[in-house]
Amino acid sequence: MVNKPSAQVSQRTLLKPQPDLSQKNLFRYLLFYKPYDVLSQFTDKEATKINEGDRSTLKDYIPIPSVYPVGRLDRDSEGLMLLTNNGRLQHQLSDRRFRHPRTYWVQVEGIPEQAALRQLRIGVMIQDYQTRPAVVNRLPTEPQLPPRQPPIRFRKTVPTSWLEITLTEGRNRQVRRMTAAVGFPTLRLVRVAIAHLRLDGLEPGQWRDLTTVELEPINCHL
Repeated sequence: MVNKPSAQVSQRTLLKPQPDLSQKNLFRYLLFYKPYDVLSQFTDKEATKINEGDRSTLKDYIPIPSVYPVGRLDRDSEGLMLLTNNGRLQHQLSDRRFRHPRTYWVQVEGIPEQAALRQLRIGVMIQDYQTRPAVVNRLPTEPQLPPRQPPIRFRKTVPTSWLEITLTEGRNRQVRRMTAAVGFPTLRLVRVAIAHLRLDGLEPGQWRDLTTVELEPINCHL
């Protein structure tokens, strides 16, 4: 069941969740489509009495106690997040040693040539770190995504293009730093997959429990 804002209450009030009671040990596993400009945490640690409430957090969308995000997604990025109260899974999917893939659709300024794509694939230096090899392809057409709010700023004289990038690590702002390193700044970043889990069927701000089929690969490794 997809949970989304209820039109009969406030925009951020969610429908009552319907947990799958057959889930192993009654752990909760949620998929969430994080909108742009939302912090990937439940509290804004930098909030003050003056600006408290100005920055949206996961608490504005997900009323489930005791679940926490697996990894993070930058405030200016969008897309798939996994939340759970299973600490072991959190560790396995967050730790770079386990090399779980994450796939992003990335809108960049300009049209990368093959040399730039090849460099992204073999790894680039960002700060003092060489990135791991990645799967990088240019998308033939613009992906079907909900419009970002607010829209990105285009430069009329500079074309844009979309890349699909799959990483097996998740360093701070890594995708943005990688594309900038080869001369193509990121304009929009949307995570569309975490391992076998996909963003399909969710709209920005919506969440749902994992299905039995989606849980099978997870339970096999726990």
